[in-house]
Amino acid sequence: MNRQQFGFIAGFAIATLWWAAGFLVAIAAVVAGLLGWAVAALVEGRWNASELLSRVSGSRMSGDRR
Repeated sequence: MNRQQFGFIAGFAIATLWWAAGFLVAIAAVVAGLLGWAVAALVEGRWNASELLSRVSGSRMSGDRR
């Protein structure tokens, strides 16, 4: 399955969920899926948690240093 086919199936599933259960349920499912994807990326080592945290804290600090 290529990325276009996967994207179509994911979009169709979200639209079907929206139709069957409502907008908020569909949004909650998307958020849960994104969180699961992020956790899997961290576990697999595609993301470095300490690097992500330093970027987030660094961007907040740089905005306060006027």
